[in-house]
Amino acid sequence: MKLFNKTNMKNKETRRLPMGKTSKRALSAYAALVLILCCTTTTAFAASDPLTVINNLSEFIFGLIRAIGMILLGFGIVQIGLSLKSHDPSQRANGFLTLAGGVIITFAKEILTLITG
Repeated sequence: MKLFNKTNMKNKETRRLPMGKTSKRALSAYAALVLILCCTTTTAFAASDPLTVINNLSEFIFGLIRAIGMILLGFGIVQIGLSLKSHDPSQRANGFLTLAGGVIITFAKEILTLITG
């Protein structure tokens, strides 16, 4: 079975699609806007104290971890609700485990500060 007829492919020539004056202006304005937004440089000022930088990075990372924990909490609640509707004990157990994991991940920073003192 032939999908492409190679003899017809050799004789075809390519042509540009017609582009009007307004389309060319719009394309050039879009390209200029992209270049302006992407290629401009901004000055980044660093903090004078290295510990401040480390603390900011730590807060950012723990914020991401907290967001993941909240997602797991929501997913665990949905899983428990679905298991109660379908009377499935294994799904209910998985839901409670996901809920517990979400709580632990959400409060990971507080748990670590309690452990370390």
